[in-house]
Amino acid sequence: MSVWDDVVGQPEAVAVLRSAAEAARDIATGGDARGTGMTHAWLITGPPGSGRSVAARAFAAALACTSPDEVGCGRCHGCTTTLLGTHADVQLIATERVSFRIEDMRPIVSDAQQAPSQGRWRVMLMEDADRMVDRTSNVLLKAIEEPPPRTVWLLCAPSPRDLIATIRSRCRVVSLRVPAAEDVAALLVRRDGIDPAVAITAARAAQSHVGVARRLATDPDARARRRSILTVPSRIRGVGDAVLAAADLVELAQAEGKAATEERDAAERAELLRTLGAEGETRLPPAVRSQVKRLEDNQKSRATRAQRDVLDRAMVDILSLYRDVVVVQLGADVPLVNVDLENEVRALAADSTPEQTLRRMDAVATARTRLAANVAPLLAVEAMMVGLRPQAGGARL
Repeated sequence: MSVWDDVVGQPEAVAVLRSAAEAARDIATGGDARGTGMTHAWLITGPPGSGRSVAARAFAAALACTSPDEVGCGRCHGCTTTLLGTHADVQLIATERVSFRIEDMRPIVSDAQQAPSQGRWRVMLMEDADRMVDRTSNVLLKAIEEPPPRTVWLLCAPSPRDLIATIRSRCRVVSLRVPAAEDVAALLVRRDGIDPAVAITAARAAQSHVGVARRLATDPDARARRRSILTVPSRIRGVGDAVLAAADLVELAQAEGKAATEERDAAERAELLRTLGAEGETRLPPAVRSQVKRLEDNQKSRATRAQRDVLDRAMVDILSLYRDVVVVQLGADVPLVNVDLENEVRALAADSTPEQTLRRMDAVATARTRLAANVAPLLAVEAMMVGLRPQAGGARL
């Protein structure tokens, strides 16, 4: 067992991080930092599903490891508490909002100045570092420019370009790749006890995204929702169908986003009112109302992000469908992502040309870009669905 076991299909990255963790132990016991490969700021990049956060947590655990024999043993108190998210010196930084705010970042920067209380290093692990706007990034920049001697920053983002140049220039970059579906399936079999046939089907459908693959392999409702989304393109025959399909997809995303946050929202509100001594009150004092309003604003932002995440995942799935269509149209000797939808894929392939399929894929990619730029979800999805419809006379767009 090792902290690296769940870092799937990334042998080069694991080698770099393992070597740095070993060097970090030498530095902490009085060794020379020069030429060791260890540094105070790291940027772990890779496409969605490549395991950025998993690799960062494994590295953080290796830095906190107390085993005298193996750095990153996965069994000691430092490793286990880090992987569980409870280590006192490892701070996990994430946001459920659309982006980090300056007021979120300032206390984090302050925490980074503190010396480690239990281990050798204080580790600041920031997921979704690409969700910082420039003003927020500038708050973080100073902390990375002038770090305390025992603080390590681990930033995760899809690409180095997602961070401002002054931050990425101060980080050592470790790039991850999308793992092979077979590697993801093997992890699901080993870790979760999933049937190998189900695991490989889920891994391919998830395009090697470990979290999505696990959900598809263990949740029949998730599989049904995905299949329903992937049958939408074959049902669009005109603009009217496209508009209705867009409304259905956005409504589904809203429902899933609400379901993911509703129970938590209610618990947070009840806890806040209890803390403020206003539990059961029908008329709240102004000071209490302002705090409740702030909580509701945060919850609304969290629900917006949840809805957009659902829509983006649906668009990624639709892209995988058209990827399969192109594979069939070109006769490429590669496996389909959506094996269970082979009949639908072949029907779409027979009813269009590769050029038309690529234009459809462009429509989906454009919708994803618009969604990321805060275009109203319904408008972005309607434009995408219209781009998927047939032309008059049966030709495909």
